[in-house]
Amino acid sequence: MNGIINVLKPPGMTSQNVVSYVKKELNVKKAGHTGTLDPGAAGVLPVCIGKATRVSEYLINDKKSYRAELQLGYKSDTLDKYGIVEKASIPDFNKDDIERVFESFKGVIYQTPPMFSALKKDGVRLYDLARAGITVDRKERKVNIYDINILTINGYKILFDVTCSKGTYIRTLCSDIGEALGGYGIMSFLLRTRTGPFDISKSVKLDDIKGILYNGNIDDILNPTFYALDEYSRIFVPREIADKIKNGVGFHYSDIKRYEKRNNDEILVIFDEENNFLAIGKITKENNQINIDKVFI
Repeated sequence: MNGIINVLKPPGMTSQNVVSYVKKELNVKKAGHTGTLDPGAAGVLPVCIGKATRVSEYLINDKKSYRAELQLGYKSDTLDKYGIVEKASIPDFNKDDIERVFESFKGVIYQTPPMFSALKKDGVRLYDLARAGITVDRKERKVNIYDINILTINGYKILFDVTCSKGTYIRTLCSDIGEALGGYGIMSFLLRTRTGPFDISKSVKLDDIKGILYNGNIDDILNPTFYALDEYSRIFVPREIADKIKNGVGFHYSDIKRYEKRNNDEILVIFDEENNFLAIGKITKENNQINIDKVFI
């Protein structure tokens, strides 16, 4: 079995718990997710099955969209409601101040990763150090906030949507916004609504997977592997070239029968003339040679 299931991760489970559940229900040996979602958060978690695990690196780099709630007037060691939360004073500000500060976070920004994160320092997870009461210096990281929109302001709770680059910590974003308003803030809710081509409107609950399997309709939720590569340009090759590709042999650009340009040419998604997904390749600009990166047949 090969493909990707767009799972709606429930709150209270780790991302790896979700993968283990799917592996057990589908009785498959190989599965993996495409980017950790905090245990307390819910939302889109694509789970790659079989050979599809080999495209997870491309999904990890995709844009991600979230719906989050910022609770002002509190601080936390984890930057969300799941840590040690303390009440803090709230400075004076109004709706215009909030909108101005949110707008200032659009574009390229720099974040300091939270201590309670899976990043490593000298081979040790930061959250393990944090639980031991150890705080270490963390290097700022450049991320991109492509869009951020306030949905509602209810007292000191602000619900907003954000689309961002990989590596963005929404907990840190909430904390930094609170600081920019002159006080403190924590993330009190997080829902991932989209990652790459996978949208929450087409996600499947874990509880529904059993029923789908029982009715024999697994293909209804198993997206083809190439679906994850929707942003990348596609090329189509004749049978004689397809036979070479099966053995990992590259070919020249002139051998392409059809080229379908998309948003990203970093890699090329290769199909035969019957639209069968063959491989992922990369073009060498100097000689227009297409080298095979990964074969999927």
